[in-house]
Amino acid sequence: MSWDWQYAWDIVPDLWDGMLVALQATLYGYVLALVLGLGLALLRRSPSRWVSLPVALISELIRSTPLLVQLFFMFYVLPTIGITWEPLTVGALTLGIHYATYTSEVYRSGIEGVPVGQWEAATALNLPRRRVWTSVILPQAVPRVVPALGNYLISMFKDTPQLIAITVVEVFSTARELNTETFRTLEPFTVAGVFYLVIALVMSGLLRLVERRFGRVRG
Repeated sequence: MSWDWQYAWDIVPDLWDGMLVALQATLYGYVLALVLGLGLALLRRSPSRWVSLPVALISELIRSTPLLVQLFFMFYVLPTIGITWEPLTVGALTLGIHYATYTSEVYRSGIEGVPVGQWEAATALNLPRRRVWTSVILPQAVPRVVPALGNYLISMFKDTPQLIAITVVEVFSTARELNTETFRTLEPFTVAGVFYLVIALVMSGLLRLVERRFGRVRG
């Protein structure tokens, strides 16, 4: 099958609409992963084993099961007990929860990397626990882990094609539909792949800028 430039150009708008859906799922999922991951990391450090142990077990369960299985569970199993969401909502939630278990470990490593003297100084000053975290610990821990957190953004973006399993019409799903309609495989999947490549490279470049900025802040 030879390459048809006119057909490739004609399908760009449809594929781009699908890419916007993939980016939307990535953005919502990543924000959830950052916020929920931090919460999980703090709960893992709870002095109460009644809190830290269940959180650790749930995190391990999520990390040890495939994302695709979790998507099917959220989209097809939960409705049987009356919990129903739109496909894109399910996709973003599942991506966010799945990656939150990984970002929590990243946060935890950053927190544990804060020098012991900082904890001791905060205790000596009798600072409230909330202020210790917001003013002393997290401002030092987060910049240390920005590169690792950024890597998960790109990984999440590359996992969005799996949302086709729950009927989310993203770029890969659109490419399959075009293939079904026209029986052409070369142009739809190639253009979709180029979209993923370009956007992943742009994300990598932006993340490097963020890393440099946080590096200057640490300095």
